[in-house]
Amino acid sequence: MAKLMKRYHPPGTPPGTLARRERHRLEPPRIALVNYDEARLDEIKDATPAQCAQYRDRPSTTWVHVSGHAEVEQLRELGKLLGLHALALEDVLNTGQRPKIERFDGQLFVIVSLPVAAGSAIPTEQISLFLTDNLVVSFHEGTSDAFEPVRKRLDDGVGWLRGRKADALLYALLDLVVDHGFPVLEQLGEQIEDLESDILRAADRKSLHALHRVKRDLLTLRRMLWPQREVLNRLLAEGQGLIAESTKLYLRDCYDHTIQIMDLIETYRDMTASMLDIYLSSVSNRLNETMRVLTVIATIFIPPTFFASVYGMNFDRNASPWSMPELGWAYGYPALWSVMLITVLGMLFYFKRRKWF
Repeated sequence: MAKLMKRYHPPGTPPGTLARRERHRLEPPRIALVNYDEARLDEIKDATPAQCAQYRDRPSTTWVHVSGHAEVEQLRELGKLLGLHALALEDVLNTGQRPKIERFDGQLFVIVSLPVAAGSAIPTEQISLFLTDNLVVSFHEGTSDAFEPVRKRLDDGVGWLRGRKADALLYALLDLVVDHGFPVLEQLGEQIEDLESDILRAADRKSLHALHRVKRDLLTLRRMLWPQREVLNRLLAEGQGLIAESTKLYLRDCYDHTIQIMDLIETYRDMTASMLDIYLSSVSNRLNETMRVLTVIATIFIPPTFFASVYGMNFDRNASPWSMPELGWAYGYPALWSVMLITVLGMLFYFKRRKWF
């Protein structure tokens, strides 16, 4: 449950306070800067906040990307030079926030979750985006270059992105984040299909643990990706003045992708719920089969046990002619075994006819 809680400040901390609560060592951040228009592109792979500030007021589009966990002083300096709101910077620093959109003075602040497939676990990484008239600032808490496809499109000059303003760049980044959900869900779908085959073939604890792991991954994805529909919906409604109508057309397509992703998640959740029912039914059926076999075995031994207990009673044969006279018969012992064997075989034949085993 602790993994589902976001990082927080101690009660009473003033809003907008930039202070990190993690004690473990974090990867140092890197700042990359891209400034472009339709005719040219400038790129600085290891930029400083001061260099970023030099491009702030240029008429061309500027993209500042910070990868890794931002340091407090560096984030404070970058926010001051680029005019980023302190409340938004607090959410950037303390990752694990719920996807949301906020509008401050002349800028939009968006938080989305980037699903990342890593082995058997599917974590999500926070992406924070700022949009002004000609500036996009993105923060990625991970160290992987998730936005490399967008950067490559800008470098190659392919498509319409180079000829558009900062709102089109914001769309391209959001579209890439949203579309990351499809390969992750494809991986989960393959795991669910394999689990279904394993459970139908032989339901065991290993399959149950794998099923619970998939259900937990789906719960995490649903918790982090469900609010992104609302984010894109509000972005379409509240982006007046910062997002052009031509860009909203593409944002609606991105919104449709979020709906498709959520439909897939709900479908997979229903499948895992059905698989859990199948697992419980399989375990119950296996228990019933075991109990039926044990019951048949116990029932078969009831007549021999009865005969053995009767002839194991210590009556005095000389006291009465009716006191177990067959004990003195020469064929008494073989006859008793014959009766017990015939009884057992008869019961087996009867149980087989009734298909009880």
